[in-house]
Formats: sequence, C-alpha cells, structure tokens
Amino acid sequence: MNETNLSGGLEALVQQRPDAVKRVFVKTYGCQMNVYDSQRMTDALAADGYVATDTPDDADLVLLNTCHIREKAAEKVYSELGRIRRIKAERAKAGRETLIGVAGCVAQAEGEEIMRRAPAVDIVIGPQTYHRLPDAVRRARAGNRVLETDYALEDKFEHLPQLREASVRGRGVTAFLTVQEGCDKFCTFCVVPYTRGSEVSRPVAQIVAEAERLAHAGVREITLLGQNVNAWHGEGPGGRRWGLGELLFRLAEIPGIARLRYTTSHPRDMDDGLIAAHRDLDVLMPYLHLPIQSGSDRILKAMNRRHTADDYMRLIDRIRAARPDIALSGDFIVGFPGETDDDFEDTLRIVRNVTFVQAFSFKYSPRPGTPGADMESHVDEGVKSERLQRLQALLTEQQGDFAAGLVGRLTNVLIEKPGRSHGQWVGRSPWLMPVILDEKPGEIGDIVDVRIMRTGANSLFAQAV
Repeated sequence: MNETNLSGGLEALVQQRPDAVKRVFVKTYGCQMNVYDSQRMTDALAADGYVATDTPDDADLVLLNTCHIREKAAEKVYSELGRIRRIKAERAKAGRETLIGVAGCVAQAEGEEIMRRAPAVDIVIGPQTYHRLPDAVRRARAGNRVLETDYALEDKFEHLPQLREASVRGRGVTAFLTVQEGCDKFCTFCVVPYTRGSEVSRPVAQIVAEAERLAHAGVREITLLGQNVNAWHGEGPGGRRWGLGELLFRLAEIPGIARLRYTTSHPRDMDDGLIAAHRDLDVLMPYLHLPIQSGSDRILKAMNRRHTADDYMRLIDRIRAARPDIALSGDFIVGFPGETDDDFEDTLRIVRNVTFVQAFSFKYSPRPGTPGADMESHVDEGVKSERLQRLQALLTEQQGDFAAGLVGRLTNVLIEKPGRSHGQWVGRSPWLMPVILDEKPGEIGDIVDVRIMRTGANSLFAQAV
C-alpha cells in the first residue's frame, strides 16, 4: 500500500491572508487515481484558505483518502483513525479545532460503519462526491457530522476549481489526469464497481483543457488514469464519441507535452485505434500495463474476465507487431477459489510466453460483497504463498533480464528531480524505469539522451551522451 503526503503549493496564500489560513494534512492510500483525487481535493480546499501541511500534528483538517483493494484495508484505516483521534484530543486541550475526514473507496463502502465505529470522524465522503468537500467541511465546522456517499448526479469535474499553476509546479514535471472512472466489467474478485460505480468518461474538451493547463505549468509527461482507462469513450466536438486512441492523438498536439502514458487497461477494450496510437505516436511511451490475472481459462471464466489466455496472447502479438519495442506490465492473482496446480502452471506458462518487465502479483483475498467471497473451494493460505513465491521469482528473473539487456543501449530520460546523493539526478526511461544520473545533463523537465551503464536493484544508472 502506497502512502503519499501531498503539498498544495499554497504559500502565497499564507503570506496574503495569514489570519485566514487553516492547514490540511492529506494521507493517500493506494492507486494513482487516489493520488490525483487527493491533489484535486487539496485544490478544492485552497479556496477556503486551507494550506497543505506534511504532518497531522498541526493540521486543522486531517483527511484520509482510502483504498479498498488491499486486504484488511478498512482495519488499517481504523488503526490510523485511532492515532489521529489522540492528536485531535491533544489539540482540543489547547483550544485548537481538528476535523477528521475519511474519503475514497473505504468511505464509499463503509461510510455508515465508519461513523458508528469512529465517533471522532467528522466527515465521510466518497470518491464521486469529493467536489462537495469544502461545503462538507463548513458543515462540520458548524458542529454537524457529514456523510456524503451518494453517487452525485452532477459532474464533479465541472464543479472542481481550475488547477492552480503554483500547485502544479510544486508537484513536478509529471502529472496524472483522470479521464475515466468506474467499471462495468464486474470481475468477481473486485470491489471497484461497488465503490467507484459504473463507467463514466469525461468529455474531450474537459480533458484537453486540463492537459493544456498542466502543460502551461511546466508538466512534460501526463499519465491518463481510469479504473478501466481504455474503455474511455468521451464526447468530442459535435457530440461524436471518441476512443482513447483518438484522444491520445489530440493530446499529442499540445505544446510542451513530450510524453503520454495511460493506466489501467482491460484486454477486452484494447481496440484498433489504440493499437494504432502505439504504432504512430512517438510521444506515447512504449510501456503498457495490461492485466491478465490468470493464465487458466477456467479461472479466467470464474473471475468473469471475459477473455481467454489465447485471446490475450493474440492481442499481445498485435500490439508488438505495431510497436516492437513495447514493454509489458501485468497483474496476477494466485490462489483464486478453485485454482488447481494445473491452473497455476497455466499462469506460469503465459508469463514465460509473454515476458513482463513489471508486474503486480498478489494472493487472492476475499472482498466482502464480491461474488468471489462466496465461492467454494478456497485455496489453502500455505499453497497460495508457495505459488506466489514461485510466480514472483519468475517475474523478478524476467525483470532482471530486461534491465540487463538495456546495458550499453542509448535511450532518453526525462529529468524529474535531484537524487538522494549529492550531485545525482533522477529521471524515467521510456519504459517507466527510474534512471540515476551522476551528473546534471540538463534542467528538470529536459529530455536528454543517455547510455545505460549498469543496473541497480530497482533502477538503471546512465551517462549523458
């Protein structure tokens, strides 16, 4: 579980209105979409005088933006709430008000339970209603406990404030941009349709306007986000529906945007237009996250994935024919109910046939309310652990082989930030791998040519050429 503390870049407001400034601490769990949502919630609160802080100890508002994908996610939230409750009590002794809010997917799934189990919580707000956060905070400051988990009828993106240039610059030269939310696939292991709702696509004009504001603020690389991002079909000029491939071609025209990526995809929504974008757009990076989850057709059917292992392999062949240098990433679940040794061997077989440069692999854990939780023939935890260990060993070997194959090659790197050691700089390769440079070949935001010299545990080391 990733956790990110976000800064809103609002110091100008501190200087202009020091008497009105309130501080907000945002802790983000989970996926990139939650990172994006946390940034937008911070932006929405800025108009009410809230400035981001890096610690909950001096925060007037503590906001947990939660994720429901990982095992025991809710219990981890309750544990964190216990710690924050103590901070709230200590601040109250000093006459300082502290509001506690829970946002995101755990809030959506367990809103009423959170209000019952955690009386110190003032606000519970779901991912579809966080544009209402400023109003919820005002109501909470007036003494009300606020529960906002109904699916909003209005478009939340239309009600969010425009991006603040200073905030964007403070977040760096790469940015996330949510274009699609929700999912209609109903995989039997997944809570997303229940916490994020059905698939919704933002319109082209709205996405392009946000991308242009990002570019104006110095962003060089944009990653388009969606629970099922390649299912995006947004309304374009004249009311015609566009596909993701067409959107990528449009975004590639924005001055200043040098790199585009997108995640997360479903194999059934990888259409000809998107494959053509990989073939024809140099700005679209040769890296694709395309989860398969299992290599067994029997398990894929039980998961309701709606594709077979052969469907996936034929799709990979089409993508590689269009973009031979593309690097593939995937998701894998081991030990799904009913998975046999033969089913697991099918997964190992497809991993060997595809080869992945990155992958996320997990033991199956039931999610309450999903069909998988009620299935019979759950796999023994010890068996799941042994299978996961074997799978991860194979994936690690493939990742190491890919990295080793890059040594001596020329490529380019987007410089993102200083490194941990003095004089070091960190960037990303086209294949999303961190690259360490021991000298400064340019400014942050520059794309420079390098030669890969050696590999590290999780990164590459390179020299400018």
